[in-house]
Amino acid sequence: MLQINNFSVSVQKKQIVKNCSLLVKPGTVHIVMGQNGSGKSTLAHALIGDSMCTVEGGTIFFEGKDITNTRPDERARLGLFLTFQHPCVIPGLSVFSFLKEAYNALLKTTIDVDVFRKLLYTHMDFLDIDRSFAFRDVHEGFSGGEKKRLEVLQLLLFKPKIVILDELDSGLDIDARKLIVRALVQFKKENKKSSFVIITHYQNVFQQLQPDYVHLFDDGTIVRSGGIELAQKIEQGGFAK
Repeated sequence: MLQINNFSVSVQKKQIVKNCSLLVKPGTVHIVMGQNGSGKSTLAHALIGDSMCTVEGGTIFFEGKDITNTRPDERARLGLFLTFQHPCVIPGLSVFSFLKEAYNALLKTTIDVDVFRKLLYTHMDFLDIDRSFAFRDVHEGFSGGEKKRLEVLQLLLFKPKIVILDELDSGLDIDARKLIVRALVQFKKENKKSSFVIITHYQNVFQQLQPDYVHLFDDGTIVRSGGIELAQKIEQGGFAK
């Protein structure tokens, strides 16, 4: 489904991702672990076409199509989705309006307001989000947990094919983590062909998603891959290759 070939990326003229290759097949779950500053988040942002990332070499193929130079909105319509660690505040734009317009744009439809409200409230109830949340300005005054829940709310609404989670578990208390993992497990059950690329320091948070592959990321590339036993070795012995 997603294939990255010898992919290199720089940010502000400094090379961060270096000849990285990865194959993500439909319905698989990949855990990416590595030290802070190793380039994991830069890779995630480059995959969705962040303008801060300059591609220096290599290619990205999605469902057989070369998307290396396509715009972020085109990638989103194809089915790529990234949860942001630090999403931007959008004053004056309500969560409801933001999600409705994004839903229409991504699915190329014009959904009735009442139909969308019912759909939105169903997912908000599942995530234990108060319905008044829909009428707050996007991310303005949000706690860390509220920001993460809004990211997952988008995931449930848009049903992407490739889900990239960039440290979604960071900064959450135990109850919030359990709630978000429950939502991800439910999403996986309902969207069996969707794949996950999960950037995290704690693989055990996502054990319920039954990861197929674990990758150790170091100095801008994947230096080792394996099964869940690799994650266990990393957690026990650190990131030494």
